[in-house]
Amino acid sequence: MRIAVIFKNSFLRRWTMVLYRLMTSSIYTISEKMKILLTIHHCLDINSGASGSVLRLGQIYQQKGHEVYYLSHDDLPKGLSGKLFPLFAALSIHQLNKKHQFDVVDASTGDAWIWGKFIRRFAANKPLLVTRSHGLEHSVHLSEVEESRLGNLHLSWKYPFYHGGFLLWEVSNSLHCADLVFLLNSQDLKYTNQVLGVPIERLHTTPNGIPDEFLNLPFTPLDANNSLIKIACIGSYIARKGVQYSVPALNQILDRYPNVSVSFFGTLCSKDVVYNDFKPSVLDRVHVLPSFSHSNLPNLLKGFSIKLFTPICEGFGKVLIEAMSCGLAPVTTKAEGPLDIVRDGYDALLVPLRDSIAIEEALERLIKDHSYLEEIRCNAYTTSQKYSWINAANQRLALYSSNLIKNHV
Repeated sequence: MRIAVIFKNSFLRRWTMVLYRLMTSSIYTISEKMKILLTIHHCLDINSGASGSVLRLGQIYQQKGHEVYYLSHDDLPKGLSGKLFPLFAALSIHQLNKKHQFDVVDASTGDAWIWGKFIRRFAANKPLLVTRSHGLEHSVHLSEVEESRLGNLHLSWKYPFYHGGFLLWEVSNSLHCADLVFLLNSQDLKYTNQVLGVPIERLHTTPNGIPDEFLNLPFTPLDANNSLIKIACIGSYIARKGVQYSVPALNQILDRYPNVSVSFFGTLCSKDVVYNDFKPSVLDRVHVLPSFSHSNLPNLLKGFSIKLFTPICEGFGKVLIEAMSCGLAPVTTKAEGPLDIVRDGYDALLVPLRDSIAIEEALERLIKDHSYLEEIRCNAYTTSQKYSWINAANQRLALYSSNLIKNHV
């Protein structure tokens, strides 16, 4: 009351009261322990994309003294469809929150909209609700519709009802009911704000990281006396990764340059599926490894100098940075994720989406210019070093903390 009397000016009175509350109440900081629930609509697997990222973040949160809990498809009752995970998550979050009194519920897109929209208001303890994107579903939808229009992708008659309809509605609702939204790239952030209408102050670009074992690897210069060029393609052999555009370019390159070979790692399909797309005359220089241990990737990439990464839609691109950290020069498309990671002509060659000729020309430029290839490799390696999981976790913890302070005040 005395403060209010002294400061009659409303601006001064307001901020003095804020300061007073901060000084006399419990304040969240990064150094204090938080109880964090991480949800993901996949089974937990350290070697996979989205769930692997969640586990990496959770491990670092725990190392920093926070209590971390997980809710995933591993927890679904046997026989329950994954499409019902938001309903299962709503009931589970409600029960778990009563037991553990979470500070933060950090849920992947679409997971917590039922809890956030209908149940959260009745909870005695109202944790900060974060919606975390692993690549905005709306961006994927738009790219797949375009591929279907071009005749490169067959969409089921069911597609408009769930993946192209209800799922997008669920994701939009989860974004709107969140206190804080984590997006992997600036294009997804722009779309979420301008098209989906989520307030800009809630939105943050939060990059992923790469494991410590990929950082500070020895950088080996190219052998000027060795003319062999090895190209690596890492990831599933599917249309969304742009194989329908990269393979024609690779066929031309392999046909033209007998000193060039290409290897596919983690195709998640049989070798024959890949081999059938290449000319018989170049097959002796096409190698396929359908699956591999993620931790072994640096060993697998020894001797490679170019990373070909041609997605038509990509939320981030961890495999891109991992290859850069192993000393590979990227040729990649101007998809959402890569655009935020690399600069054309500095640490990568960027090519337009859906352009086989541009891919071929970029590969040829690196193959023919040894010094330029070495320059791109060196810059790419340097860029990759800032993408640690510790940096990614610290950024997110800082955002948790600052928003918990706002909510507390």
